[in-house]
Amino acid sequence: MKILFATMPADGHFNPLTGIAMHLKTAGHDVRWYAGPSYAEKLTRLGIPHLPFKRATEINQDNIAEMFPERAKLRGPALIRFDGKHIFVGNVEDFFQDVQEIDASFHFDLLFCDVAFCAMQLIKERLGKRVCAVGVSPIMESSKDVPPNFTGMKPAKTALGRIVHQGMRVLMERMVMDEIKAIYNDTLATHGIAPVVGSWFDVSYKSPDVVFQSGVPGFAYPRRDPNPKIKFVGALLPYKANNASSFAQSEKLHQYKPVILISQGTVDNKEPSKLIVPALEALKDGSALLVVATGYCNTEELRKSYPQDNIIIEDFVDFDFILDHVDLFICNGGYGSTLLSLSHGVPLLTAGTREGKNDVNAHVEYFGAGINLHTENPRPAAIQRAAQRLLSEPQWKQNVARLHDELNRYHPNELIDAYLSNGKVHNGGN
Repeated sequence: MKILFATMPADGHFNPLTGIAMHLKTAGHDVRWYAGPSYAEKLTRLGIPHLPFKRATEINQDNIAEMFPERAKLRGPALIRFDGKHIFVGNVEDFFQDVQEIDASFHFDLLFCDVAFCAMQLIKERLGKRVCAVGVSPIMESSKDVPPNFTGMKPAKTALGRIVHQGMRVLMERMVMDEIKAIYNDTLATHGIAPVVGSWFDVSYKSPDVVFQSGVPGFAYPRRDPNPKIKFVGALLPYKANNASSFAQSEKLHQYKPVILISQGTVDNKEPSKLIVPALEALKDGSALLVVATGYCNTEELRKSYPQDNIIIEDFVDFDFILDHVDLFICNGGYGSTLLSLSHGVPLLTAGTREGKNDVNAHVEYFGAGINLHTENPRPAAIQRAAQRLLSEPQWKQNVARLHDELNRYHPNELIDAYLSNGKVHNGGN
């Protein structure tokens, strides 16, 4: 089978699909990947042919501040509207034209894309392709049972709360999403496709043939109106070669207790003063070993500022390895790293509100998997108090153990293979 992968140019959208792509490649399928130029090196290492953006513009964590300096000042609805217009729907026509050109020389049978790759509807309806979307964030499809997206709210427990959420959804659609939807509908109209009538968020869950949702039902808000196209497949994690993991100071993992991992992710990691520094200030004088993954930003400066023996600061840390030794993960709430932490049975202390992280962190709080500090800039004292609770109170570890067990009952590649072979996949782990 000829399979084209296509993803938005962000690590949180690209990385979760690499495991699927490599599995399908190993199974003998002809797998190629339409991606921005910054992913050429990664695809070369994977041995997957890179089909680069031609008409489309790559907007990623490295150039977004330069391309849109005004974005840094935006918050809330204004930021959502801006990203929707410029990052997600602004490139749809160019994505489609690129993929149409690719199809002329690589007549692919199947498209795998992340749910944010909004050209999927055009590719399905105009090129006649079978489309498998991949959910790389909490489910964003609208429902009366869940709070509005990007608000960081949890499901309402009362009738009044549900009314408030409904009002906020209506307000969000009118103030933010209607403009994004209008731009998207204009693009559809040029191809003779009927406009989207309901929520624009629903397109990515209704237009593909299936949505392979990273995660499990036990870490998803309950819905009385589930979409049958959405299939939970467990944690979709980045591909990892079967190489022995190395950690330069592994002996310290046994010398100190507890072990705490600290990360500010790979997107919003340019200013360590937001989370890394407050976490180090809060915990540097305790008995814990603090392992910091900087994502290749400010590593040497942080090492000079924090030379203590119980602090390890690295550009890169193999999370899959280190989380087997960790008692607590402090992060800003990326969905992939959150699922990875849960799959290793590690509670979370989260602090992040932008790019949908507030919704991920609301899930952490709702399911009792950790403590959400509800801020981008936590104070050291707040981190210290929360860390002490997470390390001393048993309920956190118990809640995470339940999610760990559920996540590890799922076998993503087997579930995806079953769907590709017979068009069906069952929710539920093997």
